[in-house]
Amino acid sequence: MTSTEAAAIALQDHAALWSAGEISAGEVVDAACDALVAGLDTPGLRMLAACTRAEAGYDVYDLLPPALDELGLILHPVADVAAQEAVARALARRVLSGELKPWELTFRLHQRYGHELPLTQRLAELDELYAFLEDGDRAVDQVNAEVMAEARRLAAHPGVPTGPADIPS
Repeated sequence: MTSTEAAAIALQDHAALWSAGEISAGEVVDAACDALVAGLDTPGLRMLAACTRAEAGYDVYDLLPPALDELGLILHPVADVAAQEAVARALARRVLSGELKPWELTFRLHQRYGHELPLTQRLAELDELYAFLEDGDRAVDQVNAEVMAEARRLAAHPGVPTGPADIPS
């Protein structure tokens, strides 16, 4: 994966997480800056990256959709299943990168979607398993391993740009 592909995926993830209230608008601006540094460059992305932290809370609402559109990325309406799946994939990538612990992924997704989102059904079940385990229990390692496998499955799931044809250079 090229750095521009990774930056586009990270920006898409930040957009989904921001839309769901998981991260701040300032973090979206940081992702836009990272995307510029990685080599993505559009007028809308430059405007988004230029926001100050004080402006971000107000301006991201207006600047993010056109910036994503210029890059061929999508900001799904919050209530759509596609938006929920985008949040699940973004959180899964955060677990794989070490930003979240496996139990945090299951807890957040179970709390947010219960057993209603087919893509994350197994993670909701695994969250329920965590409730019966104690720290130091060997079964925790097994559940963690299964959560990581589910995270890899989600991260590889379609829905984000996958190749150079999908990402503007």
